[in-house]
Amino acid sequence: MADLTYIRVNHCWNYLCVLLNLSNRQIAGYSVGQHKTADLVMCALSQIKQPLS
Repeated sequence: MADLTYIRVNHCWNYLCVLLNLSNRQIAGYSVGQHKTADLVMCALSQIKQPLS
């Protein structure tokens, strides 16, 4: 499961991308950035240490 959250910091929007492991509800990966791009998601995906199955 994934979530993209908008967070306002100093009058600017920042974005938090969180990937959850549905089997244990733990955070599998995350990333934070100033732009809502595919790179934000790819950075979160690159943090996953277990194989996706």
